[in-house]
Amino acid sequence: MSGVAAGAVAASAGGLDAFAAGRRPTARPRPSARYRAGTGTEKIVLVQNAWTASALDVAIAKKVIEDNLGNPVEITAIDENTMWSGLAGGDLDACLELWPSGISADEQKYLDDGSVAEAGKLGVIGQIGWFVPDYVIEEHPELATWEGYKDPEIGKLFSSPETGDLGRFLGTDPSYSQADETIIKNLELPFQVVFSGSEPATVAALDSAVAAHEPILMYWWTPTAAAGKYNLVHVKLPPYDAANWADPDAIATDYPEDVLVKVVSPKVADKDQAVYDFLTRFQLTNDDQLAMLPSVEIDGEDAEDVAAQWVADNEDVWKAWLQPGPAPIDTSAGSEPAAASVPATTG
Repeated sequence: MSGVAAGAVAASAGGLDAFAAGRRPTARPRPSARYRAGTGTEKIVLVQNAWTASALDVAIAKKVIEDNLGNPVEITAIDENTMWSGLAGGDLDACLELWPSGISADEQKYLDDGSVAEAGKLGVIGQIGWFVPDYVIEEHPELATWEGYKDPEIGKLFSSPETGDLGRFLGTDPSYSQADETIIKNLELPFQVVFSGSEPATVAALDSAVAAHEPILMYWWTPTAAAGKYNLVHVKLPPYDAANWADPDAIATDYPEDVLVKVVSPKVADKDQAVYDFLTRFQLTNDDQLAMLPSVEIDGEDAEDVAAQWVADNEDVWKAWLQPGPAPIDTSAGSEPAAASVPATTG
């Protein structure tokens, strides 16, 4: 996420358990002379979602594929909620960063029927939640947990022209997975969600608040550069409960931890087995992303340039992605994806 797919209905635990167990294209791995020669000709289309880490993921993959496998790579910027039919139809080949907590019931159907396939874990563990700058808690220690926000006077401390006496809870892009309106309602907190409209707009509002040493409560996630730059602290909501999240109208607990995964069109294995093998082996870590994110999000560098430098500095890492045969299913990178979906807050 972070940012992640917004779903209108919660996915069933059984359906997401099947996804977590892993489903792969039926094509058998086969050695390819073209793979070794790096003369692939089939165009590969990678999904870029609307957050910085996704842009870095696909920029790295594009460079390694084009330079070593020979396939031209096209990057398509598309909303995470609308990419599924393109993956199922083969117009899109892969999404390299999927947040499982955002899979809706309608999206889960693509995984259940095999028209979109899981391609292993990305290696990054994400966490969506409520965040405040550390000085908010230093000045008001009670605001480290959700109970501190029940006081109407605290609500006024966070108020804005849009919210009157209610506190402003700053949302981000309305298409992101956000259950905050429901959580606020069910926990009976004197706050109102106001959407910034985008990730950069949220960062701009955060930057302004920190510069003025003003309180701000916001939807955010890790790993992101902003979390470190602004010393953001994760507010403790009631602990995540899968049963609670099964009912979109009842949500009153924290967001689940997300073990990020990759999904592909099953047609990729037939289009180019070497690329499919590469996609199953492609893996980054939280540290990898955190090493790159500040250059883009804080210093304003181009994601492609930052990705190219990462590739130049990490040849030992990406060379392992070029081995023939799909990667074995990895169960070591954190817990399994949570069996829950984040309902949309708008529309």
